[in-house]
Amino acid sequence: MSTATTGMSTARRNKTGSKRRNGGATGSEKGKQRQRWLPWAFLAPTILGMGLFTLLPIVASVLLAFFRWDIISAPSFVGFDNFAEVVQDPTVRVSFVNTIMFVVVAVALQLGLALGLAIMVQEKLPAWLRVFFRSAFFFPLILSAASVSIFMRYLFNEQFGVVNWLLSLVGIPAVPWLTTPAGSAAVVILVYVWQNFGFSFLLFIGGLASIPTETYEAASIDGATGWRKHVHVTLPLLSPTTLVASVMAIINALQVFDQPYVLTRGGPGDATRTAVMVIFESAFQRLEFGQASAIGVILTLIIMAITAAQFRLSKRFVFYQ
Repeated sequence: MSTATTGMSTARRNKTGSKRRNGGATGSEKGKQRQRWLPWAFLAPTILGMGLFTLLPIVASVLLAFFRWDIISAPSFVGFDNFAEVVQDPTVRVSFVNTIMFVVVAVALQLGLALGLAIMVQEKLPAWLRVFFRSAFFFPLILSAASVSIFMRYLFNEQFGVVNWLLSLVGIPAVPWLTTPAGSAAVVILVYVWQNFGFSFLLFIGGLASIPTETYEAASIDGATGWRKHVHVTLPLLSPTTLVASVMAIINALQVFDQPYVLTRGGPGDATRTAVMVIFESAFQRLEFGQASAIGVILTLIIMAITAAQFRLSKRFVFYQ
């Protein structure tokens, strides 16, 4: 009798233990499932925002390039007619030529100025002054491009601008900065470079800080001093940073809009009209959204092609430590 009772109690304990183990295993699986879905729950707002405000507009713009639509009437499919009209439009061609020329000059000035100032600040100034100049050179970038351009338009005014007043002090006559093709292009480039070189400057500061001091010491022992040190040591070791800075500078310059629009409205004539300005005028002034989308698609393809070429060529001149 006692043996049977003992066997029954043992069976009950085994069943109870197995239920607990099964329940613990089920709870562990539920916990793992929650951990698996938790990151997606945090990423969902970002994914949803990118899908609604980035991916969807891109797809809509590409599709709209094959339609003629003015908001009022229903869109009509025209195939590649918008692209053919864009290629034949002289204003569009001039705007792309202006944009390419602007990119060549502005990016060269931006990167050259940023690199020169970064070397000067990093090597010639004490630590407490470095912080000041890093903030001072980056400060224009956080300002509104429209407000900066309005301010600069008054500075470069031919009649009462501060720039011409300063030139008059040394006997130079008033320069028609914003009313001649060469003057207006120069002002747009100068204003753009002044406001945007701070980002490239900080990239170069970070790149210079990552170069080991032992490398410079070894170069000095080998007789490399002054500019030779920078040519044979700084520039090669800074090439990855230069690649990143140049890619970002070119992409931003190809999309320039605020400075030429506020300073010159694309004038005089079409001297400072850029590709993005033509997109804006086609879409919001003439309500030719299909043509504006076609220009945007062409500009995007140009940006992608230039960026791909930069990374392709980077295999030859970029050196990693």
